[in-house]
Amino acid sequence: MFETISYDVHNHVAWIKMNRPDKLNAFTAAMNHEVAKAVKQATKDEEVRCLVITGEGRAFCSGQDLSSVDEGTDYGDVLRDNYGPMVRAIDACEKPIIAALNGVTAGAGLSLALACDFRLAKEDVKLIQAFIHVGLIPDAGNMYYLPKLIGHAKALELAVLGEKVSAAEAKELGLLTKVVSADEFDEEVNAFAARLAAMPTKAIGLIKRSLKAGWNEDFDTYLEREAQGQRIAGMTEDHREGVGAFMEKRKPQFTGK
Repeated sequence: MFETISYDVHNHVAWIKMNRPDKLNAFTAAMNHEVAKAVKQATKDEEVRCLVITGEGRAFCSGQDLSSVDEGTDYGDVLRDNYGPMVRAIDACEKPIIAALNGVTAGAGLSLALACDFRLAKEDVKLIQAFIHVGLIPDAGNMYYLPKLIGHAKALELAVLGEKVSAAEAKELGLLTKVVSADEFDEEVNAFAARLAAMPTKAIGLIKRSLKAGWNEDFDTYLEREAQGQRIAGMTEDHREGVGAFMEKRKPQFTGK
């Protein structure tokens, strides 16, 4: 089904792995489209309650494959046709998405990670806003997400200076959810994904929806959206299970419905 990525579903978790290790998983148009397709597939699959995006080999993603562009390339069209659909698919997914940063995370690879909900990284991972080094601006939604995570001034610093950021520093800045040793990385990612997959999936989606709305709506409009969201959450099977478990003093068994 896919040529540049692999896609598997295990225990309610969809695993999307970029699979061009010889090119440090650099993006081509085909890979942009396949990541978007896989995210949409996982979004629609009722069995999937969490997504993990990671890379094969020693890189998460090194950004755009520059060998696939030339002097005549219209980068605006590249974004509209390739990157836009990919990050829109991620933005539209109301299931939790983990970026598992197994190695080099640069350029549009960093943009992809920023678009996800959680970022787990190996302790030796370096993150870099590489765009400035080729005379370009951060793209694929990068500067939409970055200042929301770390603030305007620091986002500008990373974008303009283009310096490597260690995993430890990225964690301090708020870019990463967890930093994990290489030996424990796979186990930790699996455990974190399993934890999210066992949670009330619809409630998570409504939380993501509310957070996005909070950046763009006035307070009264937001409060009405919040009330509507809570109404929806209150009608889920998971809400009933949560209340029942609380009353019966047991651990809830959520089904994502």
